[in-house]
Amino acid sequence: MSDDSTSPTRLGTRAVHAGEARQQSPHGALTAPIEATATYAFDSTAELVAYFEGGSHRGEYGRYGNATVETAERKIAALDEAEACALFGSGMAAVTTTLLAILRHGQHVVMTSDCYRRTRQFVATTLGRFGVEATLVEPGDYAALEAAIQPDRTRLVVAESPTNPYLRVADLERLVHIKRQYRGLKLLVDSTFATPVNQRPLTLGVDLVVHSATKYLGGHNDLLAGAVTGSETLVSAVRDLRGVLGGVLDPHAAYLLIRGLKTLALRVERQNATALRLARWLEAHPRIERVYYPGLESHPDFTVARAQMTGFGGVVSFLVRDGDLDSVGRVLDRCRIARIAPSLGGVETLIEQPSYMSFYELLPEERLAIGIRDNLVRLAVGIEDPDDLEADLSLALAG
Repeated sequence: MSDDSTSPTRLGTRAVHAGEARQQSPHGALTAPIEATATYAFDSTAELVAYFEGGSHRGEYGRYGNATVETAERKIAALDEAEACALFGSGMAAVTTTLLAILRHGQHVVMTSDCYRRTRQFVATTLGRFGVEATLVEPGDYAALEAAIQPDRTRLVVAESPTNPYLRVADLERLVHIKRQYRGLKLLVDSTFATPVNQRPLTLGVDLVVHSATKYLGGHNDLLAGAVTGSETLVSAVRDLRGVLGGVLDPHAAYLLIRGLKTLALRVERQNATALRLARWLEAHPRIERVYYPGLESHPDFTVARAQMTGFGGVVSFLVRDGDLDSVGRVLDRCRIARIAPSLGGVETLIEQPSYMSFYELLPEERLAIGIRDNLVRLAVGIEDPDDLEADLSLALAG
């Protein structure tokens, strides 16, 4: 899917130009056009036959391919240094379709316990009904992960790096080493929080990478999309199942995604710098009990992150000292720049209490059992001036 002729070496240039031909339109349009069609016509039966026999590459029906979507796929493949990319209507559609394409009845999957909770829910409930078993292991416990692998049944290891909300960073080289000891075992990594700017797992030997393109890749909180990248062989199997299940990306959303990708490097570099600055400032603040950010030496995965990543991301999590749900909620209410909202990776700074936003239905003791404390706050920085963001948080914490 990647195109070397349109994929210059440096990532920032690839973000702008990769996947797009210099002569995109007979009218000289600079931007990739929206091919807003659900179906494609053939001039003759002979042309139709040539298409089905592989003699021509063109559209047939929107569920099987669209030129605007394919442009976005080529661009993301180039950024991830992948052979291929398949886009979906949401990040969850990308994850679920990929898991369904790889796993079969009677097989087994190993996951870290801090993977996205909806991914864990899908594996435990939906896949469980189809006879797929799963084992959860704690992040960073590589001995337990390897011990959980059943050589005759385990087909897939699923990890996320960095994770939500504690920003744990998986040692991908170690996971790849473990994976290579078992024939047929594949490794899938959700790299949404890192983006290709900060981390490219495929270059380390990971088999498949998933992104919620809704987040940093789109970057403007105005689209839903998901991506899976990897080898042409693996991605083609996922793409074929996408055609059956139907979780395709709309060409209008693909157009917005292409536009967002062009500024990805600039946005993420700004978010990296701002998040690191705010993490250091928060760590020194008297009202903060603890800060979770992989760019801080206090983070348990700092050494791995420094070796593996080129930036530490735009999300900072922290505990408000002696805070409960109500008092921490008042801190968020006093923010005037950061908005209370789910998601992350856009140009606007967002802030949330995971106890409310993601785990409201659980009792306090149930939340605590899965590591979600009521004084936990997740801050997803945007591209605003860092001085203004620091002042906003300062006023909010001053109370």
